[in-house]
Amino acid sequence: MERLLRDTTDADLSRLFSAQELKDAGEGPGRAARLAGRFAAKEACLKLFPRETTLETITAADFAVERDNYGAPRVHCSESAAIVLGRNRIARIEISLTHDRSTASAIALAMPDSIRVPLAGRIIDRLLPFRRTVILENLRRVFGGRISEDEILRLAQAHYGHLWRMIVEFLTYPLMSAAKRSKITRVENLEALHSALNKGKGVLVLTGHFGNFEIGTAGGINRFPEARGRFYFLRRPFKPRWLDDYVTKRFLQAGFGILPKEGSLDWLMERLAANDLVVFPFDQHASGRDGIRVDFFGHGAGTFRSLALIAQSSGAPVVPAACWREPDGSHVLRFEDALPHIHCEDFGEEIRRNTRAYNKALELLVARHPEQWWWVHRRWK
Repeated sequence: MERLLRDTTDADLSRLFSAQELKDAGEGPGRAARLAGRFAAKEACLKLFPRETTLETITAADFAVERDNYGAPRVHCSESAAIVLGRNRIARIEISLTHDRSTASAIALAMPDSIRVPLAGRIIDRLLPFRRTVILENLRRVFGGRISEDEILRLAQAHYGHLWRMIVEFLTYPLMSAAKRSKITRVENLEALHSALNKGKGVLVLTGHFGNFEIGTAGGINRFPEARGRFYFLRRPFKPRWLDDYVTKRFLQAGFGILPKEGSLDWLMERLAANDLVVFPFDQHASGRDGIRVDFFGHGAGTFRSLALIAQSSGAPVVPAACWREPDGSHVLRFEDALPHIHCEDFGEEIRRNTRAYNKALELLVARHPEQWWWVHRRWK
């Protein structure tokens, strides 16, 4: 580490260490020892995931050592590392650092994540296994080889439990008072949405079928009253028709507009030009002219290219968002910071790279609460 500090510039060091790590290391004779301990921690974290390290899905720079409020070291993971932890069902990494005059070492301990399987999930899995083959195929594609088959089955059962709660909530939510609806929902990082909206080019909200999206989004708009009547959902009609009419009515009552996914490009661009917000579900299979095959959890998947095209032509920022249900039954809608648009000289490559970035954003959202994503879709065809 002393040789590295002597022979490299700060710009080179920033490719390995975060700005906070370099700041915490300080200056003077102790700097090399402090950075050596952090580098040992990065190496220890990488050795927890030999497959992803070999494939260079993650590198040492994806793990940063920070201090908590009590001065204890903790690991901060990049988005790439967070996805890897999620696919391996690791809740967090605990670390311990030490050094003497000549050497530094670290220990990294992967703390497994746990999931509670509700009774309803076990019953449905046994008596009414709706699209069970599709669910298990999708789960094995994402988690296979990383967690046990028993854990994959538990995820499937937990997903059935989530679907059951969605049905119950779908029936009971209209009966709740406005005060109770407000009490069971909260919004996180609304500042990211405000910041994107302040650019004046509209906002494309990148999302998927997470949690109970009706309750999460309806609760969210109540926290953002100035946008009421300015949110538009881009979606395909449901089947049967009566269900689509009923769901559309509930969306309109909640203050959302509806845009059909086919034939609505001009209307969509008008909404963005008016600085409105368009919610774009991005986690379904896309084929034909609107589809482009890019990675999703390490496997090629037909993905909508239209979002990247619209973002490129309109200049509207793309803001990832997801909702989920907490163990106490409350619902959270969280917005992430807008994704930077990737510019390339080759237009086709620009669309491909941005579309891959959108899929990666979805991977992170799925990994946080995997049982609450819509695994019944045939996402990979």
